[in-house]
Amino acid sequence: MSDGRFRLPETPAALVLRRAVRSWLAEFVTPGMPAVAVALSGGADSLALTAATVVEAGAKGLPVDALTVDHGLQAGSDRVAAEAAATARSLGVRSARVLPVRVGAEGGLEAAARTARYAALDAARAGCPVLIGHTLDDQAETVLLGLARGSGARSIQGMAPWSPPWGRPLLGVRRADTGRLCADLGLSPHQDPQNASPEFTRVRVRTEVLPLLEEVLGGGVAEALARTGAQLREDAAVLDALAGELLARARDDAGGLAVETLATAPAALRRRAIRAWLLAGGANALTGKHLHAVDALITDWRGQGGVAVGGGTPEARLVAERERGRLTLRRHDRSPAR
Repeated sequence: MSDGRFRLPETPAALVLRRAVRSWLAEFVTPGMPAVAVALSGGADSLALTAATVVEAGAKGLPVDALTVDHGLQAGSDRVAAEAAATARSLGVRSARVLPVRVGAEGGLEAAARTARYAALDAARAGCPVLIGHTLDDQAETVLLGLARGSGARSIQGMAPWSPPWGRPLLGVRRADTGRLCADLGLSPHQDPQNASPEFTRVRVRTEVLPLLEEVLGGGVAEALARTGAQLREDAAVLDALAGELLARARDDAGGLAVETLATAPAALRRRAIRAWLLAGGANALTGKHLHAVDALITDWRGQGGVAVGGGTPEARLVAERERGRLTLRRHDRSPAR
């Protein structure tokens, strides 16, 4: 006799998805966590994630809430969002909410939509982690795009499985498996036309660059890229911890940094410490150019002026400067001198 709970069929795809979600929950769920939320777009990845999470979180007594963001960028987006929410309810979620957002223009359409989406999910999650359906294929694309930017190891680490409050249980799962699970369940995922539009760089990487690399290099490229990102994240965790110790030694009571302490440190640790110090001081959108310019205040000091870093206001710039053997971070009035 059935207890009414949603179950997955015992297919290969279902077993892959269940194993991935179960492993994530075992590693990252903490006692007292009230529930788990899933970011549901209505596409195959997020539908498969929702189905597997309902089963695996349910086995732990955790309810699952589905959060669907309606970006309002396409005709009928409200209908697509409502259908995704209805499907989530049929899969056994505790609740399914549609979150309409207004997408701005800053940074281009992709970036603006992402900013609006994550802000809406964060506001609606009610203290719960939000699981996102990024797969191994998404990870490979992210690593490859980071490599093209040339911003150092941090840019090719890819996405972390847990970056509170965002969880990504499917980073070891291929996109083909999420599609197969939806087929096993008789679901019809939404096909976002933007996911096939060549005007977006990521789409061209997905549909042109990665397939070409797979053909030329004999396969296994996506897995190798994802594996590289994971290895770099492990290395970065160690380097970040050492850089934190360096930063603590260099910081003075006024929040500045002792140049002498930093100058004798290895470049990889010194620049990580500088980055952490700038971020803590309000800097944002830091680039390699910013970091190297601030680093030059330590290692190539010729009396040069300060370095403006993002994070200021319309009235004042945020500037890192060297003075009397210290690095300082202050806001400078933008108004012309009288």
